[in-house]
Amino acid sequence: MQVFPIPPASGRGILWFFIIIIVILIGVTLMLGWAAWSTRNSRAEVSPAGLKLVGDLWGRTIPLDRLELDEARVVDLRGETDLVPRRRTMGTALGDYSAGWFRLRSGEKALLYLTDRRRVVYIPTLDGYSLLLSQSEPRHFLDTLRRVTTDAPDTG
Repeated sequence: MQVFPIPPASGRGILWFFIIIIVILIGVTLMLGWAAWSTRNSRAEVSPAGLKLVGDLWGRTIPLDRLELDEARVVDLRGETDLVPRRRTMGTALGDYSAGWFRLRSGEKALLYLTDRRRVVYIPTLDGYSLLLSQSEPRHFLDTLRRVTTDAPDTG
């Protein structure tokens, strides 16, 4: 028997392929870890500067004058079928945690931070979307938001 070795590949193309795959996997792992951390550490901060949503990629500060607090209310999504998220357009959904941009059954666009669908604050905005935020004490949260908005100096 005679053995005829096949010349080895240069290795550079294969090496770059594996480096790219490893970088992608590390990035996905970090994003999933951050999303998992956010399921336990998301929060809403109310101040005269605005409503600051903290947690994963969807956090932002919304100026108080962009919130339609006259239409805001506490809801239980088990009974408010029009407000139930129907389709995720850009967001995170891990178990009971939903955060990001969704379309509601009503067709309305909404930014969600949901962990408990029984205690939710619904807040329409002047920017063409609504907020759905789970809160441990939804009435207290909404009252605080209204009070801070009333106390905030008029910037207009």
